[in-house]
Amino acid sequence: ENGVAETLHDLEKLGYKGMYEGEYILGLVKGNKVITLEPGSQFELSIKAQKHIKDIELEYLDFLKDLLPILESKGQQIMAVGYHPETKIEEIKLLPKKRYDFMFNYFKTAGSMAHNMMKGTSALQISLDYGSEEDYRKKFRIANALSPVVFALFDNGLYFQGEEYEGHNIRARIWNNCDNQRSGIVTNALSDDFSFKKYAEYILNVPPILMAKDGDFVPTGELLVKDVFDPEHYKTEELEHLLTMVFPDVRTKRYIEIRMMDSVPIPLSLSAIALWTGIFYNDIALNKVYDYIKYVTIEDVKKTKLEMQEKGLLAKLGDKTLLEIAKHVVQLAKEGLSEEDVKYILPLEGMIEAEKNPYQITKDRLYMGKKKALQWTVLNLFEELE
Repeated sequence: ENGVAETLHDLEKLGYKGMYEGEYILGLVKGNKVITLEPGSQFELSIKAQKHIKDIELEYLDFLKDLLPILESKGQQIMAVGYHPETKIEEIKLLPKKRYDFMFNYFKTAGSMAHNMMKGTSALQISLDYGSEEDYRKKFRIANALSPVVFALFDNGLYFQGEEYEGHNIRARIWNNCDNQRSGIVTNALSDDFSFKKYAEYILNVPPILMAKDGDFVPTGELLVKDVFDPEHYKTEELEHLLTMVFPDVRTKRYIEIRMMDSVPIPLSLSAIALWTGIFYNDIALNKVYDYIKYVTIEDVKKTKLEMQEKGLLAKLGDKTLLEIAKHVVQLAKEGLSEEDVKYILPLEGMIEAEKNPYQITKDRLYMGKKKALQWTVLNLFEELE
């Protein structure tokens, strides 16, 4: 009663089509929107590709206008944060989904914080397309080189296991202690000769955990993708499943998926889209950012990702702090945006000019108490933020 399943059933009454596994409702579809549940019942809204940021905004707000009255009738709120601020991980139930059962058991030995990743984290992921293999290589390299910058800029996890977290970037720490075979930076992502083939080789040499076969899931143990995948006989959905069984900072499917950002409330979520739109869809901005990061190595990125967990935005990538790099990249992205889209990056620009990130915004509000400190992340209040 009053749980996530009941909320999904309430949304069905508004025209959403339920997605079921046995008797359990695990997701919804309506128009351009797909709602799925992560292993700890985190709500995930996916919006089909749109040409303009405004169109994504309208889809997002349309969903909130359906969801929020349902939650408010139950006295509930939904928050956009990087990690569950209150409940301890062992108290969060695993969603009854066969795929998650296999993953949960596999991760018992794969990393000390893998279950925290599954049930406690929440992220903002942005997918962008590419026009050629060279365009892909350049964009993939930029996104990976900027990984620690983006992690630090969108750090929104002040609490861990119900207590204030003294470090920074709890999601990055969790991923570093999850499963190194399938997370972090893709091998050779920053090399000059990176290609579709190199990414395919990365996929082929990872254990897939489980295979999708004839509508069911089959556990694969320690076997690698190259041991179980038959390139002569497969279905598209089986291949797509394999591509989703790796969790690097930047992932390739039919598009580039950027995965470093913590879940953040509107309008910062739209700012994140504007950031990558300004960089990736303006050739001048794209080339300027590429020239700016082309000397960054994988070793640099890995070192900085560890340092930022202690120093946050003041960690260094090369000879500059992440804060300095973020200011420069945000400015280049702003210059790359259309006149119509510039407004979306302004909240991010204002935050970075104040030398803050979401983690610091919440921390600065702690004098009001935990609940009020987190209130700015509550999506029920989105109208006040427009």
